[in-house]
Amino acid sequence: MTEGDAYNIACTSQYRANCPDKKGPDFDFGSSAILVALADGKRALIAGQKSGMVHALDPDHDGAILWQRRVGQGSTLGGVQWGMAVDDENLYVAVSDIGLERVAPGTPGAQKTIMGGELKMDPRQGGGLFALKLTTGEIVSHTPHPGCNEKPGCSPAQSAAVTAIPGVVFSGGLDGHLRAYAAKSGEIIWDIDTVKDYTTVNGAAAHGGSLDGPGAVVAGGMLYVNSGYTNYGTAPGNVLLAFSVDGK
Repeated sequence: MTEGDAYNIACTSQYRANCPDKKGPDFDFGSSAILVALADGKRALIAGQKSGMVHALDPDHDGAILWQRRVGQGSTLGGVQWGMAVDDENLYVAVSDIGLERVAPGTPGAQKTIMGGELKMDPRQGGGLFALKLTTGEIVSHTPHPGCNEKPGCSPAQSAAVTAIPGVVFSGGLDGHLRAYAAKSGEIIWDIDTVKDYTTVNGAAAHGGSLDGPGAVVAGGMLYVNSGYTNYGTAPGNVLLAFSVDGK
Protein backbone atom coordinates (compact mmCIF):
# COMPACT_ATOMS: atom_id res chain seq x y z
CA MET A 1 0.00 0.00 0.00
CA THR A 2 3.08 2.25 0.24
CA GLU A 3 5.51 1.98 -2.65
CA GLY A 4 9.21 1.65 -1.82
CA ASP A 5 8.71 1.25 1.93
CA ALA A 6 11.91 -0.71 2.58
CA TYR A 7 12.42 0.52 6.13
CA ASN A 8 13.74 -1.89 8.79
CA ILE A 9 14.83 -1.68 12.43
CA ALA A 10 18.47 -1.15 11.47
CA CYS A 11 17.49 2.37 10.37
CA THR A 12 17.00 3.40 14.00
CA SER A 13 19.84 1.48 15.63
CA GLN A 14 23.59 1.82 15.83
CA TYR A 15 23.90 -1.05 13.32
CA ARG A 16 22.89 0.89 10.21
CA ALA A 17 24.65 -1.23 7.57
CA ASN A 18 21.40 -3.03 6.72
CA CYS A 19 19.33 0.17 6.37
CA PRO A 20 18.56 0.82 2.67
CA ASP A 21 19.52 4.16 1.13
CA LYS A 22 15.90 4.77 0.17
CA LYS A 23 14.34 3.51 3.33
CA GLY A 24 10.76 4.73 3.05
CA PRO A 25 8.60 6.05 5.89
CA ASP A 26 8.05 2.67 7.68
CA PHE A 27 4.31 2.52 7.01
CA ASP A 28 3.95 -1.25 7.35
CA PHE A 29 0.99 -3.14 8.81
CA GLY A 30 1.80 -3.87 12.47
CA SER A 31 -1.32 -5.93 13.20
CA SER A 32 -3.45 -8.64 11.66
CA ALA A 33 -6.16 -7.83 9.14
CA ILE A 34 -9.81 -8.56 10.04
CA LEU A 35 -12.09 -10.58 7.76
CA VAL A 36 -15.74 -9.54 8.20
CA ALA A 37 -19.09 -10.56 6.77
CA LEU A 38 -21.14 -7.57 5.60
CA ALA A 39 -24.91 -7.22 5.84
CA ASP A 40 -25.35 -7.74 2.09
CA GLY A 41 -23.67 -11.15 2.23
CA LYS A 42 -20.35 -9.91 0.85
CA ARG A 43 -17.05 -9.92 2.70
CA ALA A 44 -14.40 -7.31 3.49
CA LEU A 45 -10.79 -7.64 4.61
CA ILE A 46 -9.96 -4.63 6.77
CA ALA A 47 -6.39 -3.60 7.59
CA GLY A 48 -4.99 -0.69 9.59
CA GLN A 49 -1.66 0.80 8.52
CA LYS A 50 1.00 2.77 10.37
CA SER A 51 0.46 5.48 7.75
CA GLY A 52 -2.77 6.34 9.57
CA MET A 53 -4.91 4.78 6.84
CA VAL A 54 -7.54 2.07 7.23
CA HIS A 55 -8.23 -0.01 4.11
CA ALA A 56 -11.21 -2.24 3.35
CA LEU A 57 -10.49 -4.70 0.52
CA ASP A 58 -12.65 -7.21 -1.32
CA PRO A 59 -11.06 -10.65 -0.72
CA ASP A 60 -13.29 -12.22 -3.37
CA HIS A 61 -12.29 -9.82 -6.16
CA ASP A 62 -8.50 -9.72 -6.08
CA GLY A 63 -8.30 -7.28 -3.19
CA ALA A 64 -10.23 -4.49 -4.90
CA ILE A 65 -10.47 -1.43 -2.65
CA LEU A 66 -13.93 -1.04 -1.11
CA TRP A 67 -13.11 2.07 0.95
CA GLN A 68 -10.23 3.86 2.65
CA ARG A 69 -10.26 6.20 5.63
CA ARG A 70 -7.50 8.28 7.21
CA VAL A 71 -7.61 8.28 11.01
CA GLY A 72 -4.08 9.48 11.86
CA GLN A 73 -1.04 11.31 10.56
CA GLY A 74 1.17 8.22 10.58
CA SER A 75 4.85 7.65 11.40
CA THR A 76 7.30 4.89 12.31
CA LEU A 77 5.34 4.38 15.54
CA GLY A 78 2.18 6.16 14.43
CA GLY A 79 -1.12 5.48 12.76
CA VAL A 80 -2.74 2.14 13.54
CA GLN A 81 -0.32 -0.01 15.52
CA TRP A 82 -1.36 -3.25 17.21
CA GLY A 83 -4.90 -4.09 16.26
CA MET A 84 -8.51 -3.07 15.69
CA ALA A 85 -11.84 -4.65 16.67
CA VAL A 86 -15.27 -5.07 15.08
CA ASP A 87 -18.88 -5.77 15.96
CA ASP A 88 -21.82 -6.33 13.60
CA GLU A 89 -21.86 -2.71 12.40
CA ASN A 90 -18.62 -0.89 13.16
CA LEU A 91 -14.85 -1.06 13.14
CA TYR A 92 -13.08 0.38 16.19
CA VAL A 93 -9.67 1.95 15.60
CA ALA A 94 -7.29 3.47 18.15
CA VAL A 95 -4.61 5.89 16.93
CA SER A 96 -1.00 6.02 18.08
CA ASP A 97 0.79 8.96 16.38
CA ILE A 98 3.12 9.16 19.37
CA GLY A 99 5.50 12.11 19.57
CA LEU A 100 9.03 11.40 20.86
CA GLU A 101 11.96 13.65 21.69
CA ARG A 102 15.51 12.61 22.47
CA VAL A 103 16.49 14.25 25.75
CA ALA A 104 19.34 14.43 28.24
CA PRO A 105 19.58 11.65 30.85
CA GLY A 106 17.59 12.44 33.96
CA THR A 107 15.00 14.60 32.20
CA PRO A 108 11.67 14.30 34.12
CA GLY A 109 9.42 11.75 32.41
CA ALA A 110 12.14 10.38 30.11
CA GLN A 111 12.77 6.65 29.73
CA LYS A 112 15.74 4.63 28.50
CA THR A 113 15.34 2.98 25.09
CA ILE A 114 16.59 -0.15 23.37
CA MET A 115 18.51 2.11 20.98
CA GLY A 116 20.49 3.75 23.77
CA GLY A 117 19.92 7.17 25.28
CA GLU A 118 16.60 8.44 26.60
CA LEU A 119 13.36 9.53 24.96
CA LYS A 120 10.49 11.60 26.32
CA MET A 121 6.95 11.27 25.01
CA ASP A 122 5.10 14.37 23.84
CA PRO A 123 2.06 14.99 26.12
CA ARG A 124 0.21 16.78 23.32
CA GLN A 125 0.55 14.44 20.34
CA GLY A 126 -1.44 11.36 19.32
CA GLY A 127 -4.35 9.30 20.54
CA GLY A 128 -8.06 9.01 19.94
CA LEU A 129 -10.58 6.27 19.18
CA PHE A 130 -12.63 6.07 15.97
CA ALA A 131 -15.71 4.03 15.15
CA LEU A 132 -16.05 3.47 11.39
CA LYS A 133 -19.02 1.97 9.57
CA LEU A 134 -17.99 -1.43 8.21
CA THR A 135 -19.76 -1.02 4.89
CA THR A 136 -18.52 2.46 3.92
CA GLY A 137 -15.74 3.58 6.29
CA GLU A 138 -17.91 6.52 7.34
CA ILE A 139 -16.91 7.99 10.74
CA VAL A 140 -19.61 7.07 13.25
CA SER A 141 -17.82 8.61 16.23
CA HIS A 142 -14.43 10.02 17.19
CA THR A 143 -13.35 10.39 20.81
CA PRO A 144 -10.09 12.31 21.37
CA HIS A 145 -7.81 11.36 24.24
CA PRO A 146 -8.82 13.27 27.42
CA GLY A 147 -5.34 14.80 27.67
CA CYS A 148 -2.21 14.43 29.76
CA ASN A 149 -2.39 17.73 31.64
CA GLU A 150 1.34 18.21 30.97
CA LYS A 151 2.26 15.25 33.19
CA PRO A 152 5.96 14.41 32.56
CA GLY A 153 6.36 11.17 30.64
CA CYS A 154 2.69 11.00 29.64
CA SER A 155 1.54 10.44 26.06
CA PRO A 156 -2.03 10.44 24.70
CA ALA A 157 -1.04 7.85 22.07
CA GLN A 158 -3.30 4.77 21.99
CA SER A 159 -1.26 2.12 20.21
CA ALA A 160 -2.39 -1.00 22.10
CA ALA A 161 -4.78 -3.40 20.40
CA VAL A 162 -8.48 -2.64 20.81
CA THR A 163 -10.94 -5.08 22.41
CA ALA A 164 -14.71 -5.07 21.76
CA ILE A 165 -17.54 -6.80 23.60
CA PRO A 166 -21.27 -6.13 23.02
CA GLY A 167 -21.84 -2.44 23.70
CA VAL A 168 -18.33 -1.63 24.99
CA VAL A 169 -14.90 -1.02 23.46
CA PHE A 170 -11.66 -1.08 25.49
CA SER A 171 -8.55 0.87 24.52
CA GLY A 172 -5.30 1.13 26.47
CA GLY A 173 -2.95 4.10 26.26
CA LEU A 174 0.73 4.81 26.68
CA ASP A 175 -0.34 7.00 29.61
CA GLY A 176 -1.15 3.77 31.46
CA HIS A 177 -4.92 4.27 31.39
CA LEU A 178 -7.37 1.61 30.29
CA ARG A 179 -10.60 3.17 29.09
CA ALA A 180 -13.97 1.70 28.19
CA TYR A 181 -16.03 3.45 25.52
CA ALA A 182 -19.73 3.13 24.75
CA ALA A 183 -19.81 1.47 21.32
CA LYS A 184 -22.75 3.53 20.04
CA SER A 185 -21.61 6.99 21.12
CA GLY A 186 -17.87 6.78 21.80
CA GLU A 187 -18.42 8.18 25.30
CA ILE A 188 -15.82 7.16 27.89
CA ILE A 189 -17.75 5.20 30.53
CA TRP A 190 -14.85 3.78 32.61
CA ASP A 191 -11.27 4.91 33.11
CA ILE A 192 -8.63 3.24 35.29
CA ASP A 193 -5.08 4.52 35.80
CA THR A 194 -2.86 1.43 36.09
CA VAL A 195 0.35 3.34 36.84
CA LYS A 196 0.80 2.62 40.54
CA ASP A 197 2.27 0.08 42.95
CA TYR A 198 0.36 -3.16 43.56
CA THR A 199 0.16 -5.82 46.23
CA THR A 200 0.25 -8.97 44.12
CA VAL A 201 -1.19 -12.43 44.72
CA ASN A 202 2.25 -14.01 44.33
CA GLY A 203 4.05 -11.55 46.58
CA ALA A 204 6.22 -9.97 43.87
CA ALA A 205 6.79 -6.23 43.86
CA ALA A 206 4.83 -4.81 40.93
CA HIS A 207 4.18 -1.46 39.31
CA GLY A 208 2.07 -0.51 36.30
CA GLY A 209 3.20 1.44 33.26
CA SER A 210 2.27 2.06 29.63
CA LEU A 211 -0.36 -0.13 27.96
CA ASP A 212 0.90 -1.23 24.57
CA GLY A 213 1.05 -4.29 22.32
CA PRO A 214 -1.72 -6.80 23.12
CA GLY A 215 -5.08 -5.46 24.21
CA ALA A 216 -7.30 -6.42 27.12
CA VAL A 217 -8.74 -9.95 27.22
CA VAL A 218 -12.35 -10.44 28.32
CA ALA A 219 -13.45 -13.94 29.38
CA GLY A 220 -15.72 -15.48 32.00
CA GLY A 221 -16.93 -12.14 33.29
CA MET A 222 -13.37 -10.92 33.88
CA LEU A 223 -11.10 -8.43 32.12
CA TYR A 224 -7.34 -9.07 32.05
CA VAL A 225 -4.67 -6.60 30.96
CA ASN A 226 -0.90 -6.36 31.33
CA SER A 227 0.52 -2.99 32.39
CA GLY A 228 4.06 -1.92 31.57
CA TYR A 229 5.88 -1.58 28.26
CA THR A 230 9.40 -0.28 27.88
CA ASN A 231 10.88 0.11 24.46
CA TYR A 232 10.76 3.56 22.84
CA GLY A 233 10.43 5.95 25.76
CA THR A 234 7.33 4.27 27.18
CA ALA A 235 6.84 3.55 30.89
CA PRO A 236 8.02 0.18 32.23
CA GLY A 237 5.95 -2.09 34.45
CA ASN A 238 5.49 -5.74 35.32
CA VAL A 239 1.95 -6.42 36.40
CA LEU A 240 -0.98 -8.50 35.11
CA LEU A 241 -4.27 -7.03 36.33
CA ALA A 242 -7.68 -8.73 36.59
CA PHE A 243 -10.94 -6.78 36.88
CA SER A 244 -14.50 -7.95 37.48
CA VAL A 245 -17.77 -6.06 37.15
CA ASP A 246 -18.40 -6.09 40.90
CA GLY A 247 -14.76 -5.63 41.88
CA LYS A 248 -14.48 -8.92 43.74
